[in-house]
Amino acid sequence: MDIVLKNSADEPIYQQIITQIKAQIMDGTLTAGDALPSMRTLAAQLRISVITTKRAYEELERDGYIENFTGKGCFVKPQNTDFLREEAVRSVEEILGKACDKARMCGLTLDDLREMLTLMYEGENGND
Repeated sequence: MDIVLKNSADEPIYQQIITQIKAQIMDGTLTAGDALPSMRTLAAQLRISVITTKRAYEELERDGYIENFTGKGCFVKPQNTDFLREEAVRSVEEILGKACDKARMCGLTLDDLREMLTLMYEGENGND
């Protein structure tokens, strides 16, 4: 499991962990039954507090992405990836709708918006 934390990000560290684990489940990097590192191990690897990893794992469990077995550890739960993807797409559509509304208010053209989106998307994936 590969997690990269950005100290400069607006997103709290525990949320960065959640986001990246969810993404790895969605893209198939992590599959049902895969064991996650223990909270202590992950905290040591990322050089963060165990409390932070505990919070991330608790939220992932609450949201149905992982399950915790006392004495055995945390494991990825079987997922309905089509449902999860549809939920994520709906969220992206909502965010992009708000971005389009702001762009119109600022007088940005569709081409301006496309260019901004392309630069941001490629920059996020390291293709810049």
